Amino acid sequence: MDQAAPRRPDDHDLALRVVAMPRDTNPYGAIFGGVILSYIDQAGFVEARKNGGHRWVTVAVDRVEFHAPVHVGDVVSFYTRTVRTGTTSVTVEVCVEAERYLTGDAVSVTTATMTLVAVNAAGKPIPFNSPRSVGAPA
Repeated sequence: MDQAAPRRPDDHDLALRVVAMPRDTNPYGAIFGGVILSYIDQAGFVEARKNGGHRWVTVAVDRVEFHAPVHVGDVVSFYTRTVRTGTTSVTVEVCVEAERYLTGDAVSVTTATMTLVAVNAAGKPIPFNSPRSVGAPA
């Protein structure tokens, strides 16, 4: 299961990097998949925000299949790129890679595609080219 895989594509940007911590492990010593999913969601937000300074909400995450575990001490990198833009939504690809604590080897953990929508303060979808939504960070 733990095999070296191609490194992330060159057209992806680093969105997030974290160190896997003991509090995030399952009884078998690997990081819970849900922890990785949470970071995928955060990385997707970082990428979506490049398309407009609005509130962004996740509306869908496509299939996520784990190819290798993440262990305590691994440095986990989340690389992103926008693959599609609509009027109110963006589709973001997130590639997850773990750098092994002991060896420094990089392994591909998973890739996810997610859709995020720009919304106003009332939670209604808004176009990207609209003024910054009320309550959105400046």
